Amino acid sequence: MAAEPLTSPKIVGKARPRVDGPLKVTGRAMYSSDHHFPGMLYAVPVSATIANGKIEKIDTAAAEKMPGVRAIYHQGNIGKLFRVSVSFGDLSMIDETRPPFEDDVIRYYGQYVALAVADTFERAGAAADAVKVTYRREEPNVERELGVERLAGVRKKGGAKPEQLESPKVQSERGEPEPAYEKAAMTLDATYLLPAETHNPIELHATVAVWDGSGFTLYDTTQAVVNARNVLAQMLGVPKENMRVISKFLGSGFGGKLWPWTHCALAAAAARQLNLPVKLVINRRSMFQCVGHRPLIQQRVRLSATQEGRLTSLRHEYVNHTSMLDDYEESCGEGTPHMYSVPNLRVTSALARRNVGTPTSMRGPGAVPGLYATESAMNELADLLKMDPVQLRLANEPEIDEGTKLPFSSRHLRECLTTGAEKFGWAQRTPAIGSMKRDGLTVGWGMASCTWIAKRFGCTARVELRDDGTAAVSTATQDIGTGTYTVLAQITAEKLQIPVEKIEVILGDSSLPEGPVSGGSMATASVIPAVMAAAGKAAASLLGVAAKAPGSPFAGSKPDGLTFQDGKVQAKGGGEGVPFGEILKKAKMRGVSGQGSSDGNFLDPKPQFSSHSFGAHFVEVTWQPETVRLRINRVLTVIDAGRIVNPLAGRNQIEGAVVMGVGMTLFEQTQYEHGTGAPINSNLADYIMAVNADVPKLDVIFLDYPDLHLNEFGARGIGEIGLAGIAAAITSAIHHATGFRARKLPVTIEDLLGAPTQVG
Repeated sequence: MAAEPLTSPKIVGKARPRVDGPLKVTGRAMYSSDHHFPGMLYAVPVSATIANGKIEKIDTAAAEKMPGVRAIYHQGNIGKLFRVSVSFGDLSMIDETRPPFEDDVIRYYGQYVALAVADTFERAGAAADAVKVTYRREEPNVERELGVERLAGVRKKGGAKPEQLESPKVQSERGEPEPAYEKAAMTLDATYLLPAETHNPIELHATVAVWDGSGFTLYDTTQAVVNARNVLAQMLGVPKENMRVISKFLGSGFGGKLWPWTHCALAAAAARQLNLPVKLVINRRSMFQCVGHRPLIQQRVRLSATQEGRLTSLRHEYVNHTSMLDDYEESCGEGTPHMYSVPNLRVTSALARRNVGTPTSMRGPGAVPGLYATESAMNELADLLKMDPVQLRLANEPEIDEGTKLPFSSRHLRECLTTGAEKFGWAQRTPAIGSMKRDGLTVGWGMASCTWIAKRFGCTARVELRDDGTAAVSTATQDIGTGTYTVLAQITAEKLQIPVEKIEVILGDSSLPEGPVSGGSMATASVIPAVMAAAGKAAASLLGVAAKAPGSPFAGSKPDGLTFQDGKVQAKGGGEGVPFGEILKKAKMRGVSGQGSSDGNFLDPKPQFSSHSFGAHFVEVTWQPETVRLRINRVLTVIDAGRIVNPLAGRNQIEGAVVMGVGMTLFEQTQYEHGTGAPINSNLADYIMAVNADVPKLDVIFLDYPDLHLNEFGARGIGEIGLAGIAAAITSAIHHATGFRARKLPVTIEDLLGAPTQVG
């Protein structure tokens, strides 16, 4: 049932600076590794220098004798670490399911084999270097070729080795795509390759573990304090009420900090054994080895259409690499079944096992790499048809979600396309390659659509009204740098009708009422119903106090005869309002509170609607063939994501995602050395990302169509949709300017050196 709309919002929908901004710019915001405790020790892992094989011997004698060293832990002495009963519904998610040091098998380069603990970081590092490990080495498989073209012929594993291509799974299917393709007037068969990408937030993964004799407090770099509590309690064998996880501020995570990694359990286990606090901060190199990445992905897209551009079939087959033990599936076909109207469709997935660390979610998992392939294919089809790519998409707009047969809760992709085309000046585009010139440069224009799921997780929140005229809102979610503190302050202030400056937001602690993970662009949509309910209950409690407290100007009234408006209690019939703080003072009460909960719909087996956000990117590049200089000059993005709670923070999210898309398209790739299996560009000098000089002129337009099926404000998440589709828009613009058709990312100078720039 749709939520009741809120009338005339005064605070929600207004641009506001971050309420936590002053703490961050003054250095008072405490990140995980900032925490320090008396007697604290430092831990440094010992990482495997092979990617495939077995440990034959670990010699710790020299390391244990070094000054300040307290312990060297390994399989033989770390103590019991348990496997986790993985369940998304119970918030017990982990990607690398094998506990650290569980056996002596090495499955990827950098896998932790020991842990040095000392009284300083430098001594711990020196001890880790002094640990001597002897391996029985086997040849690793980090092959980039995943065999997506062979999917149609793969039906069973048979005697295949585990690193080879596994059987495909059908993710979505309707009609008969093969016959439709064979008899179509126009067809396209294209394969797209995306390299492995590594999350590189400035803040490294870190855990500070404190053991009190019966339970743990972990200061952890996590995007999900409740999930981290549940997982680590299981892994360490303690009741979850004896595990507290705190993450007040996060230096970004991009999905890599959603679920716990092996270093978290190691820090906690060491703290328990030594009965002293232990800090473990992994280094930049380990960020490429032990804490996930977006996997290497190959995708094959086959489209067929009429001469008029109506799609008749779509087949989307994809393979991603995963680790030797864990089944990480990238879900590249997430958006394929509902994006366009097509009667015949099949989406399949498969895994290829490699000697790499387990992949994990990276900003926009599934849809981002998936839309690179399908939107690129749509642009290629438009070229074959000699049809404008905007018009091709408009011609294939569905009336319903054809994958689920459900109506859309809200869909305004058509308006995203037409608004974007108008604001960008798309009508001036000439389709011939290299035909547009400006200031001695060749100009290329490209575009693509985008989509992202719009759902809610379950949430519980508490709101307190205080006698000093302030209010507090608390829930065990976290702010990962996206502005959750500010959004919660705005939501609460809107409901209570008091200034944002009088709202204290308390997050990032698993001991608070259980809140959602900060992932999937669902945190904002998830907290709104719970916070609104909690604020309503707090206000109702206040009215009860106002009606009963001696000295209250409303004593003797019935609570239902009173109302709470603009932060004041007043009679429904009118009259002078009294600020809530004064009511509480007269009642000699510090405060009143209310707790509210809302169910999630992410795992709803019988949804009533197909809920998604939509958008369109328009990109201009400039190309100077004489110097092989390509620059992304400007980007216009139009987003349909319901009501935007804070347009300033919202714009920041889309702009950041677009810049990340520039890196994805032109720079980023994790390269594995075949002989050792090591990520060889595991540093910020060799792993190239977009920097300020690469940032184009950015323009963001938000459509305003509140999706009231999701929550009272009609707000949907926007953290990931800005990255979806942008790579296809950029490569389309590159093709328009240079003639080079990019089916492999990133696009390199070597690719462009042979670009057949021409008019015609």
